[in-house]
Amino acid sequence: MQTQSPAPAASPVGHEYEVEVGPVAHGGHCVARTEAGQVLFVRHALPGERVVARVTEGEDGARFLRADAVRVLTAAKDRVEPPCPYSGPGRCGGCDWQHAAPGAQRRLKAAVIAEQLDRLAGLTPEQAGWDGTVAPAPGDKVAKGEVPAWRTRVQYAVDAEGRAGLRRHRSHEVEVIDHCLIAAPEVDELGVEARRWPQIAAVEAIAATGSHDRQVILTPRPGGRLPIVELDRPVSVQRIGERDHAVHRVHGRPFVRERAAGRTWRVGDGGFWQVHPRAADLLVETVMQGLMPRKGDMALDLYCGVGLFAGALAERVGERGAVLGVESGKRAAEDARHNLQDLDRVRIEAGKVEQVLPRTGITEADLVVLDPPRAGAGRPTVRHIAALGPRRIAYVACAPAALARDLAWFAEEGYRSVTLRAFDLFPFTHHVECVAILTPAK
Repeated sequence: MQTQSPAPAASPVGHEYEVEVGPVAHGGHCVARTEAGQVLFVRHALPGERVVARVTEGEDGARFLRADAVRVLTAAKDRVEPPCPYSGPGRCGGCDWQHAAPGAQRRLKAAVIAEQLDRLAGLTPEQAGWDGTVAPAPGDKVAKGEVPAWRTRVQYAVDAEGRAGLRRHRSHEVEVIDHCLIAAPEVDELGVEARRWPQIAAVEAIAATGSHDRQVILTPRPGGRLPIVELDRPVSVQRIGERDHAVHRVHGRPFVRERAAGRTWRVGDGGFWQVHPRAADLLVETVMQGLMPRKGDMALDLYCGVGLFAGALAERVGERGAVLGVESGKRAAEDARHNLQDLDRVRIEAGKVEQVLPRTGITEADLVVLDPPRAGAGRPTVRHIAALGPRRIAYVACAPAALARDLAWFAEEGYRSVTLRAFDLFPFTHHVECVAILTPAK
């Protein structure tokens, strides 16, 4: 006797639900529930709206589904017509809040920070020393329907026909564009979107702040050859190796020169630098105001990149002070040493923070700056920092969830956040930058 296998469950993708949109959640979407109680993470919606949400991802019976608001039945007062013609369900994934007024975007980000602090650290805004607001970057206040052009580094994807664009949300598909509204004018002037890129998979365009350096980093398709690069402005060209995935110079300088905190910074291999043109100065100012360095202090700059905070600290601790920077990226550590070679009180160590710190032999420090990646510092590193007994710690965070988790671990080690400031350094996206200043709780 033959038995039939049960028919596979029908996929919910494409199914539509009429829902009331609830609160914002981390990741650029809002939370809604179907009549059956299943959670929907809905993009292109705002809290309080009634929308028709079409499922874009998920499996039948899953704890939650992802969806797009494809029709707005009752609009929120903060909804605007998206200024970007490439924004919307199934379109470009570069921005999350094109449909929200600028002030509303900052309120949404503030709500996410507050939720993460409460859920992961058990802190109210008051307990974290935060006034509950997200401040725009200097010069970024714009009216409804306007977009600040801030992004100095843009990662373009290239489709099979060689046309440049941006990836759709959670997809490898390319939305071909002829202009990105949030790209800085200096990036836009390169004209990446106007030309074809045969045999190329991706093009990163970089426009330095404070210099005329422009650079493109090309990722060829497997077996692909590099085209002759002729853009609308002079550029240096690098490529990503197919086998080693390292950055290789093709022509021009292998670095760009950025300007911030009164110094020029060499940044090579497409290394990390804040993408908002005013972010570096703003963050240095905020961190130094919070730390209040003194002459003779011993300071650590962890995840130091090309040395931005280490340089600012070295200027303030004076010749009797000392600064140790730790950076896992080999090229970034080399750049940091180059950038700060005139300051003999600065030492840069290359390696992972959790591995380098224990072997330095340092048993105490007065000040610590940490600017970890999105995953955060983690409990072992938090424990080690606290054991050094710093007077003040500045935690620079691009991910509210990681910040909240690490603040909870710092609390276990006897440190509390006395001030927290949040900045909208990534307008029209869900990303937000925070700076928390911690001191011993007793």
